[in-house]
Amino acid sequence: MLDVRSAAGQVFLLQIVIVVLLVLVAVVGMILQAARDAVERGRREAVIAAQTFANAPGTAAALRSRHPSAVLQPRAEAARKRAGVDFIVVLSTTGIRYTYPYPSEIGKKFVGTIEPALRGQTLVEQAGGPPLPSGRGTDVQAVVPVTDARGTVVGLVSAGLTVRNVAALWLPQLPIILGSGAAAVALAMTGTTLVSRRLRRHTHGLSPVELAQLYEHHDAVLHAVREGVLITDADGRLLLANDEARRLLGLPEDAQGRPVREVGLPEPVLRLLSSPEAVTDEVYRAGNRLLAVNKRPTYPRDGRGGSVVTLRDTTELAAVSGRAEVARERLELLYEAGMSVGTTLDVEHTAQELASVAAPQFADLVTVDLLDAVLRGWEPTAEGWRHLRRAAIGGARDMMPVYPLGELITFSVRGPQMRTLQEGRGLLVADLRQARGWREQDPERAQKALESGLRSLVTVPLRARDVALGVVNFYRTAGSPAFEPEDLAIAEELAVRAAVAIDNARRFTREHAMAVTLQRSLLPRGQPDQDALEVAWRYLPAEAGVGGDWFDVIPLPGARVALVMGDVVGRGLHAAATMGRLRTAVHNFAVLDLPVDEVLGNLDDLVVQMDNEEHAGGAADDHEGGGVTGATCLYAVYDPVAGVCTMARAGHPEPVVVRPDGTVGCAGVPASAPLGLGGYPFETAEVSLPEGSQLVLYTDGLVEDRAQDIDVGMERLRRALAGSGDRTPEETCQVVIDALKPSQSADDIALLTARTRTFPPSRVAEWEVPPDPALVPSVRKRCRQTLREWGLDEAAFATELIVSELVTNAIRYGSPVTVRLLRGRCLICEVSDGSGTSPRLRRAATTDEGGRGLFLVAQFAQRWGTRYTGRGKVIWAELVLHGGAPAASPLAPVDFLLDQFDPEQFDPGRLEPDQPEEDQPERDQSDGPAP
Repeated sequence: MLDVRSAAGQVFLLQIVIVVLLVLVAVVGMILQAARDAVERGRREAVIAAQTFANAPGTAAALRSRHPSAVLQPRAEAARKRAGVDFIVVLSTTGIRYTYPYPSEIGKKFVGTIEPALRGQTLVEQAGGPPLPSGRGTDVQAVVPVTDARGTVVGLVSAGLTVRNVAALWLPQLPIILGSGAAAVALAMTGTTLVSRRLRRHTHGLSPVELAQLYEHHDAVLHAVREGVLITDADGRLLLANDEARRLLGLPEDAQGRPVREVGLPEPVLRLLSSPEAVTDEVYRAGNRLLAVNKRPTYPRDGRGGSVVTLRDTTELAAVSGRAEVARERLELLYEAGMSVGTTLDVEHTAQELASVAAPQFADLVTVDLLDAVLRGWEPTAEGWRHLRRAAIGGARDMMPVYPLGELITFSVRGPQMRTLQEGRGLLVADLRQARGWREQDPERAQKALESGLRSLVTVPLRARDVALGVVNFYRTAGSPAFEPEDLAIAEELAVRAAVAIDNARRFTREHAMAVTLQRSLLPRGQPDQDALEVAWRYLPAEAGVGGDWFDVIPLPGARVALVMGDVVGRGLHAAATMGRLRTAVHNFAVLDLPVDEVLGNLDDLVVQMDNEEHAGGAADDHEGGGVTGATCLYAVYDPVAGVCTMARAGHPEPVVVRPDGTVGCAGVPASAPLGLGGYPFETAEVSLPEGSQLVLYTDGLVEDRAQDIDVGMERLRRALAGSGDRTPEETCQVVIDALKPSQSADDIALLTARTRTFPPSRVAEWEVPPDPALVPSVRKRCRQTLREWGLDEAAFATELIVSELVTNAIRYGSPVTVRLLRGRCLICEVSDGSGTSPRLRRAATTDEGGRGLFLVAQFAQRWGTRYTGRGKVIWAELVLHGGAPAASPLAPVDFLLDQFDPEQFDPGRLEPDQPEEDQPERDQSDGPAP
């Protein structure tokens, strides 16, 4: 309200000005009126006082006396005070004062007019004079004659008042005037506030300038829009018609303000305006135009009548909307292609997605032909353009005679497919009946296609990174409109999007195949020869890329077998290569025949070292996965003689045991930290496995994924293994894979099933040997008898020689001595003692006394070695059996071996020179008597 730029502020300011002016006018008028009243009062009082004194008895006589002033001065002052006037002056006929309030002024000339009074008239005038008791100022004075008895004027009397104190008459009324003005200002403010609030409600707080601009804008928009607007009142009078409504309906210039029936509207529109019903998007004809009409009441709430009608010309909109609909469908097609093509990294599936999206929305029949190299993941070359393989078909494939899926097609040089590959752009064939190049590709098939209704073709190359991958063909039949140039652009856009997805799938196929090939080459390719376990396995690489899952079956001395199952963190080529390094390391540790916990400890150190090398060398940024960061592993050694399996696991899922009766349970192996953390011990567990038990090893990809927890997966695994006691390992693997394999595997799956076997007592011979060299012949004799019982007489010579040499060394360097013979795929000779030293093979010189015993063992045995136990060591040797007899050694003839043996130089008590006995490694000294 205080803002002078607002309407309320301006009205309020105007009201203040009016009130102030009214107050000023009232004050001025009151002052003027008071002054006039004062003068009039002074005139009246002056006349009364003057006439009263002039007519008083003795006045005329006093004027004729010799000293009029002495007589009249006291009377005049007394009369003045009683009358309340400012002065009463008695004058001579010549105008000389006889009296005056101040005696000093007596005798002086009277200031004023006396002529009328000399003629007997009363005169009232305003004039100035000498000072008076009331002060200086304009006087209102009356001059009257004093007559004697004859009526002669003998003197004059003047009485008057000073008018300088007129304000005293109006000052008492000033508070009333000012209070009235203040009340008027307050009323003005209140009224302005109420009016301002109402205006703000109606104008939404807009200023007059903004209201004017708003009106101008609305008026400009109203007449600029391409939609007609009509507003009518309750009486059917046309209140408003914008320019577009005038144009659409042909209204005259003076139509506004006239009844709608008098402006020449078409009858349908006139009926619409006359009816009270609301209308939404109804089409009316007005001349040669089709108008879409909407009608709403102007005041829908208070029912005052009137309506607003909008008119839209849809004559040209039909054609435009048709083109817009086509454009919308094409955009939807491109959007759907962007969302649907390339959802997987499979080349053929991606090609089929393109065909399924384009048919039947864009074409009636779609075929996708790719180079063989693309389907296999290889780099495409121009040499393979003429030979493409049908990868996908979409649409009316059952109605048209097209090449089937997987068919290798040789395209004609003049055909549109070959031309589009050579030119690198799409080609449009509006009428296939005129396309000779397309017809000569396969005349018979082309004729059948034309008879089936095929009419139009758009063929577009599938190109990615400026390399052609194949072609996509879009066909339309006679029942659909032929392709137009605009359709070619859509086809090329579809091909571009699909080509990128197909190329990504091709490159993934190549890399996935390389990784799978590498990983499969690092996994076992066949089952090793061993007697302890019947083994079967499955390996399923992940769809998104291979990981680091691995397993192994490693034969160990003493007919034992080591089972390994591991998982390297990460995926890709780096994980596969790391898995290969760990598998090689496990093989090396297994050859050393270390305990299972030591094997895992050495693997842990190796993973830590590999991880440190990755981070120190900065190689983590150069390959997928970046660093080893850890691995899990389960290492188990099964002894078929004792029927015991020793296991330890480093962060790996616990193995499952299926007993011969079909019961399923966990092996009870304690959990230890994963590999790569360093410094943590690994706990072992020995599990007794009856013959026919199945040991199931697996990686977490089998029992855990994003959709289920590992506990749920373990329960499913137990249910799948239930009742598998009489199944073969192959059958068990297949049952587990069928039950637990996910539809889309996000992680590798490795599964290993091993059914246990045991050595029967009839195929095991074991006895202790007292520590006496003289008993070596008896050991040879017992070996010969055992081999005769087993039907291995032909192996007696080599076996006796090996056992004799090993027992001689064992008696010399350790006790107690135990000999064990195992008959399986090969003949195993084991000699154990309590010594911790290991024999070593060396080539003895001609002058050496010993050093030839282990050489003989190495020549006759297929392989030999040493393993350590908690009570000492075991020296073992294996002889390969062929048809029940040991294979002949091709390394050296018997004569050569006998030449190396010199019995004269044999001295069993002699040690290596300059070495104390406790520091001597056990060496070959058993040049004892030959069998």
